[in-house]
Amino acid sequence: MIRRRITTAIAVAGVSALALVGCSSGDGGGGEGGGGDGGSVEGAPAWCGPEEAVVGLLDGFGGNSWRLVTTAAGQDEVEKCPSVVEYLYADGQGDTQKAISDIQGMVASGADAIVVFPDAGEAMLPALRSAYEAGVVTVPYRVDPGGEAGVDYDVWVGADFVADGVAWGEWIQENFPDGAKILFLSGPAGNSQGLDEREGFESVLTDAKYEFIGEQPYEVTNWDPALTQQVLTAAIAKYDQIDVIVSDFGPSLVGALPEFEKSGRSIPALATSDGNVLACFWQEKSPDNPDFKLTTVATGNDNVRLAVQHAVARATGGEIPEDTLFEAPQFEDSVDGDPSEVQCRDDLPGDIYLSAEMDADEQAALLE
Repeated sequence: MIRRRITTAIAVAGVSALALVGCSSGDGGGGEGGGGDGGSVEGAPAWCGPEEAVVGLLDGFGGNSWRLVTTAAGQDEVEKCPSVVEYLYADGQGDTQKAISDIQGMVASGADAIVVFPDAGEAMLPALRSAYEAGVVTVPYRVDPGGEAGVDYDVWVGADFVADGVAWGEWIQENFPDGAKILFLSGPAGNSQGLDEREGFESVLTDAKYEFIGEQPYEVTNWDPALTQQVLTAAIAKYDQIDVIVSDFGPSLVGALPEFEKSGRSIPALATSDGNVLACFWQEKSPDNPDFKLTTVATGNDNVRLAVQHAVARATGGEIPEDTLFEAPQFEDSVDGDPSEVQCRDDLPGDIYLSAEMDADEQAALLE
């Protein structure tokens, strides 16, 4: 029987770590790991091979609830594989140089595989390449760092953000057939998620009656709720007309949206990602804000699970998953209820995501 305990956070070469300590079959894992036909541990998923490994997760920015839930989802996925004897975590805190240093520190600490959210995009590529060349299984996910799989890292596990953008564009087109002024908010400058989403909805909204206002291609928020509030508050003051706000982190908008009401304007339509705080805010505010329509896609916490599977498979000699693209489904639509009406759990904290695989009550426990 495999025994394990989760210790408190400790410092390892400047990296926060959660140690999953126990015994497992197989010898110590190495950077190159296994292949697509690798073996698996009895009772564990096929991607869990027999070789022991230390696996790390690195965020370019970990300072919001979405990252907290995502980090827990990554740990939950890691814990399905008894061959992973230690799970490390590092938060770049929105500082590109720190994020690069975190990768270097985790490699130096002896990680066999790392899963990296490269918020700063291509600026992270040299550090990823260095880890890969050092023999560490390297799996960037969600934000495309550029480069090439097999040269700069093992595999990039992306998400279909273009499809998200297309879904938002089609919703805007359907609900604003006469045109709209659209404000788009995304994360750090140059991040591939925002660029792909913009490509998606712009491919649908080709008519000049759809006007994109604000900084182009999007207002930079770093997915930070405090910065998002600053950016949106400034936009409300600057633009007399905002018909639709598109954002890839919907919950971060809630703090600023009441500024519309303060200025005597209805909160506009939102095309965004889900979050409990946003859904409950919509249920509270929509009766008095006639323009406040809402559509969401699943916010994508579970993208990390696929990335973890790829990293663990390669580090432990397990079966490498075939999929390399995470597909987030559409989640809510206040207009037609397809695929769901807006969902609010007002008995739980706002900082949870009902679209995530992790149970809502388990997410709430993370915030206690």
